[in-house]
Amino acid sequence: MRKQVRNDNVTLATEAFGDPSDPPLVMIMGATASMHWWPTELCKALADSGRFVIRYDNRDTGASTACPPGEPDYAVEDMADDLIAILDAYGIARADLCGMSLGGLIAQIAALTWPARIGQLILIGSEPLGWEGDPLPSLAPVFLDHLENFATLDWSDRAAVIAFQLEGARLSSGTGAPFDPVLETAKIETELDCSPDPRTAFNHGALTLRDDWTGAVSRIPQPALILHGRDDPILPLPNGEALAATIPDARLTILEGVGHELPPRALPQIVEEITGFLTDAPA
Repeated sequence: MRKQVRNDNVTLATEAFGDPSDPPLVMIMGATASMHWWPTELCKALADSGRFVIRYDNRDTGASTACPPGEPDYAVEDMADDLIAILDAYGIARADLCGMSLGGLIAQIAALTWPARIGQLILIGSEPLGWEGDPLPSLAPVFLDHLENFATLDWSDRAAVIAFQLEGARLSSGTGAPFDPVLETAKIETELDCSPDPRTAFNHGALTLRDDWTGAVSRIPQPALILHGRDDPILPLPNGEALAATIPDARLTILEGVGHELPPRALPQIVEEITGFLTDAPA
């Protein structure tokens, strides 16, 4: 089931799996990535477990509203507002959230801003909101070097864009299995087919937080499952460990050999972890 959702002047592309009468689980993808980076087999497996699963394109990705490249007119908090607009459009009073990377930050904001609307949290490859401890590691230098090619890339050359995105996927991958360029290229092709201008997704790199969230992660009242790749080069493992240590009711599962990704070999474990967590703490 696909649905276009409006939030003021923003249109959000969404897709749902499963029975609408089942407890809802909303999947929030990370920076620069459309909903198609949530593997369809993952969404279907979670739906088969008894969840009504919704994935969607964040602003500036996929078929959702996009700003001109380099000119985002919104903050991360507005992306949390988008999430609530999706719940309203589907007639959902309260939902569990599964957020990856930036999606995990959006989930934390939503959990604190609308605690009555948000149930359990699953945070994958994410970072703590308003962290007050020692500095946490971020992007590996090799990934920063790769991003320097953004400015000189010919975005009208589809093959060049695919090569650029493919290298980003390779750098994000873990050591648990050989990198699969055929699989990743297929994902990138799908992304390009549904994105009028792929440059707009990189507006996420310029986003800021509008409000003061200092210490916010320690105030999250919902139970949280933290899933984090051992080999994550984008938000390294100490970020996930900080989340698990600071959210009052949280548990951490380290995904061995996994980077900042959702590789096929890890999906059975991810499904098992999520369904077990949601069963232990039902909505």
